[in-house]
Amino acid sequence: MMLPEIDAAGQEKLNESRVLIIGLGGLGSPVSIYLASAGVGELVLVDFDKVDISNLQRQIVHSTQDIDRLKIESAKEHLQAINPEINIECIDHALEGVELLDEATKADVIVDASDNFQTRFALNEVSVKTKTPLVSGAAIRFEGQVTVFNPKDDSSPCYRCLYGEDVATSETCTANGVIAPLLGIIGSIQANETLKLLMGIGETLQGKLLLLDSLYMDLNQATLKKDPACPVCN
Repeated sequence: MMLPEIDAAGQEKLNESRVLIIGLGGLGSPVSIYLASAGVGELVLVDFDKVDISNLQRQIVHSTQDIDRLKIESAKEHLQAINPEINIECIDHALEGVELLDEATKADVIVDASDNFQTRFALNEVSVKTKTPLVSGAAIRFEGQVTVFNPKDDSSPCYRCLYGEDVATSETCTANGVIAPLLGIIGSIQANETLKLLMGIGETLQGKLLLLDSLYMDLNQATLKKDPACPVCN
């Protein structure tokens, strides 16, 4: 509240906001922690996986005692310990169809912290349909990327403008490895972009793709433009 760009008015906006977080793994962990500690009034956590010992290297919202628990249950307990005054809803199955559309409609921002293209494409489609901003992040090995898609702005590209269905792969952190702090960096940027969207401050990564190579600590930006032939947003 000491930041003049935020002040009491910005904090109140956060308190009245609802964020849908898809995935409580390496990216969803820092995202959820920072949004909870910032005072976002409602968080909806979606994940159907259980905590495994191999997750603990990078999924910082979980601990050893949480092994074999549902990630949403473990995360909710951790987040409520940080901020018991916010509301946390948990969904222990993949969101699809009408249910996904309903949750997207109720959310002020969708955070994509998933690890597969099928989910990312589905979230992008529902984001465009409901005009709900989508904060997208991804990380694998030593490379990560973040961007913001805001369908409330007709000039904003969407995820399908960036990736076509033909580029979908099965690469995941579990199969290919990832250095743990990279997920913290990318997830923290996602949280930062989400807070800016909720409070209407600053300039987001809309129309820009932030690329990080953590092995050489190279940070670059690429310009994203709307694809006039995009089957989703045009």
